[in-house]
Amino acid sequence: MKKLVVVNYPSDWHAHVSGVDVVSVRSYLTDPSYHDMRNVRVFNLSRNYWYQSSGYYVSLLAEARGHKVIPSVTTIQDLKSASIVRTMSEDLDTMIQHKLSRLKSNKFELSIYFGKNLSPRYDELSHKLYGLFQAPLMRAHFIFQRKWILQSITPISAKDIPESHLLFVQKAAGAYFGRRHYERPRAKKSPYDLAILVNDDDPTAPSNKPALQRFATAGERAGFDVDFITKADYDRLPEYDALFIRETTAVGHHTYRFARTAWKEEIPCLDDHLSIMRCANKVYLAETLERGHLPIPKTLIVHKENRDAVAGCFGRFPIVLKQPDSSSSKGVKKVADEIELKIELDRLLSDSDLVIAQEFIPTPFDWRIGVLEGRALYACKYFMAPGHWQVLNWKKSGQAGTVETIAVEEAPKAVVEAAVKAASLIGSGFYGVDLKEQNGRVYVIEVNDNPNVDAGVEDRVIGTQLYDDIIGYLRRGVDAVYKTAPL
Repeated sequence: MKKLVVVNYPSDWHAHVSGVDVVSVRSYLTDPSYHDMRNVRVFNLSRNYWYQSSGYYVSLLAEARGHKVIPSVTTIQDLKSASIVRTMSEDLDTMIQHKLSRLKSNKFELSIYFGKNLSPRYDELSHKLYGLFQAPLMRAHFIFQRKWILQSITPISAKDIPESHLLFVQKAAGAYFGRRHYERPRAKKSPYDLAILVNDDDPTAPSNKPALQRFATAGERAGFDVDFITKADYDRLPEYDALFIRETTAVGHHTYRFARTAWKEEIPCLDDHLSIMRCANKVYLAETLERGHLPIPKTLIVHKENRDAVAGCFGRFPIVLKQPDSSSSKGVKKVADEIELKIELDRLLSDSDLVIAQEFIPTPFDWRIGVLEGRALYACKYFMAPGHWQVLNWKKSGQAGTVETIAVEEAPKAVVEAAVKAASLIGSGFYGVDLKEQNGRVYVIEVNDNPNVDAGVEDRVIGTQLYDDIIGYLRRGVDAVYKTAPL
């Protein structure tokens, strides 16, 4: 991928880095060759980014041309808002207090060059701030008011770098532009880069290692160079053209932050941040499925005012209680009587204003239908863990039941149709829909983002086609962003 550093005047840029072209703002804005150029990353180091300034237009037109640009117009706007800056940096409060604790003054200015600072003490903080605000050169301004507060961050131009910092910036730029994504040599550089976000310590990881390798191979077939990244690589995300999240997702988690940043940077992503948010909350799902006229178990949204009516509403036990953000069978309890009901509601309502109560529908297995873009890809029977009422038994270290995969066309038509319709209420991405079938009736239990794809399980029927279909979705998204012809 071609890399361009855009500055007001080439003399502004003193760091000469192999493989990086330095062009003037005027050339980038007016030279027709840049308008037609494809597969480009732009690093906008203009002297200012004010609205409708030439620097602002560099980022705006780069996005219009399908070029990947840092900083993006969204980042430029975010940096203008003190409230957004403070909100986005809240997670770094502990680090900020620790790193600045030795300072004697009540003001501090931190220069951040390609995610680095001259002082090793502030290097980690600089790296984290760059991860939140993707601008190559910037200054963070802190003030002390009973504690250290990030007051503002401002992007700076190459012209604003003090002469005493130039050698450091040259080295930082060389390391930044010169790093290689991939861990192994490739005979041929593919046109695009795909990041697969993984976590080796995730006990409920949605794909096993053989499946991850099959996704990587499918990515190469689709025209991607593929890297496996972790949460430590957040600042590198804008360097990629697509993101595939293969670790357990949650709101308020780094997976959601990756997905939202991908959306902001127009990087096609599975799972997208809206799907994570919608699928993560059982209250949202219950309301959405009911409004969509889908068959669901008898359900009640419980709060402090109606908690005493739960037993009477269902008329019999057991009853299933779910905390709103439960996943992978965690946070889901089956209560056998009113005493258990009271104990569990006391616990759940202490953490959340709303809780889901559902009738218990015993079945030997749950259906899981994998749906992508409104089409069913696979059909599985997830059998309950031995001696347990759920697919996963967390009391026995996440012990799971067996899985049987069948051809989609062999699954009950009503199950597949309900799954496809349920997924459509969430979005057009990749979902795993859980359903139960009892006495000829189908019940949608929930829609999951980030569904399992394990080698030897979900791919048992259609094999490599499953991986090609999923990666193909991301490739089509990249084609749409860059406005190129489909592969």
